[in-house]
Amino acid sequence: MSNAELANVDGEEHLLIGGELRSAKSGRVFETVNPATGEVLGVVADGDASDMDDAIAAARRAFDTTDWSTDVARRVAGLRQLHQAFERHAEEIRALTVAEAGSPLSLTYSAQLDSPVASLGWVADLAESYEWETDLGNAEPLGIPSHRWVRREATGVVGAITPWNVPHQINLAKLGPALAAGNTVVLKPAPDTPWCATALGRLIAEETDIPPGVVNIVPSSDHALGAILCTDPRVDQVSFTGSTATGRKVMASAAETVKKVFLELGGKSAFVILDDADLRGACATAAFTVCTHAGQGCAITTRMIVPRRLFDEAVDSTSRVMAKLPAADPTDPGTICGPLISARQRDRVEGYLSLAADEGGSVVLGGGRPEGLEGGFFVEPTLIVGVPNSARVAQEEIFGPVLVVIPHDGDDDAVALANDSAYGLSGSVWSADRDRAVTVANRIRTGTIGVNGGLWFSPDVPFGGYRQSGVGRESGLSGFEEYLETKSLAEPA
Repeated sequence: MSNAELANVDGEEHLLIGGELRSAKSGRVFETVNPATGEVLGVVADGDASDMDDAIAAARRAFDTTDWSTDVARRVAGLRQLHQAFERHAEEIRALTVAEAGSPLSLTYSAQLDSPVASLGWVADLAESYEWETDLGNAEPLGIPSHRWVRREATGVVGAITPWNVPHQINLAKLGPALAAGNTVVLKPAPDTPWCATALGRLIAEETDIPPGVVNIVPSSDHALGAILCTDPRVDQVSFTGSTATGRKVMASAAETVKKVFLELGGKSAFVILDDADLRGACATAAFTVCTHAGQGCAITTRMIVPRRLFDEAVDSTSRVMAKLPAADPTDPGTICGPLISARQRDRVEGYLSLAADEGGSVVLGGGRPEGLEGGFFVEPTLIVGVPNSARVAQEEIFGPVLVVIPHDGDDDAVALANDSAYGLSGSVWSADRDRAVTVANRIRTGTIGVNGGLWFSPDVPFGGYRQSGVGRESGLSGFEEYLETKSLAEPA
């Protein structure tokens, strides 16, 4: 199956509903664009409320009338088939991901493709070995001899709403555990990366034995279509990854029917360097991180908090490395910083660069559009100094290759600055003293944090945030159990 066949470029059968690949009921399509060139790649069936209603109905039927939720072996087999299908078509999907998501080719060998595909194998193994029932033994509550046990069951129909920045990673981080737990799913992918989702749908429909209706995929140009998943009473749970502003709306809408909600939201994570750290190594890591995929990652550390006496040296060291990581063609194997996803996102990032100047900041490096790449949505990696931690560019998620450097006056001040944020998603701490670094890391209110360059990203590690960075955890055992209900049972002993 070629790249074009996976995306079904020559047809319009992009929706997966009830096991059938079909066009939108309205017959409408919308375009998907290559962010590196600005050129239209092709069209996608444009699902609407009627299509979403069909998808929810199909998911509900599959959950209520088949043995999917109770047959662990069937689910494990389906997930392993999907894993194998992705591996068979890895190169076609890799090329599609670079073209549609603007991902640097190098990143598809990790977080943009290979790592999330590998996670399907991990979650299949987990489901196979998971303790679905736990015996609590006998007791005499209220004087009644009873045998008690706990059973874990699927939640039901899961509505999954996903963003564009790492489409395979987030689509599969939701789909894999939800299916392994016995749920059925309706996936609403971002309008910017629909082909990444429709390729997934085609693999499920044509190369797995996952029953019809268990997975339904509804691409749409309408960002608001996912709201139906939040309010429809046939949907039992909503799993959303995206902005905090939209996350608030998801939570409020889901409250109408008291659904379970998982939210992975924004971040403005701190990269904390202590005064005894390997400054060059730390600065190089901070520079590389913020340039990766043009800074389009919620967990990317975009505030570098450095000792005041080392401030100038840190800025100089960081800018030297960032200058070697320019925005460039994502098909080049050496590229780390590719394009932003759209003209709209580029305009948003440039708006923050103008705001930085208004807030008294100075641009040490970058701040413009790179020469020779005028057709795409590129912004130069940018280093900003001179703003306080309270500045909007230091507090709000920019989602671009923009790093703000802020001085601190010792460990307590560094912790206070790191925690002075509405978010709490990720972070990093660097020190020559491992115990000191861990002590500081433990004081920072965030869901994930690296110590001296340690990397937590893995399918067995829970990921999620404190405060306005979200509710719940994705990946790991915790992420799997997000998609389960707990039932307690008792019988006479």
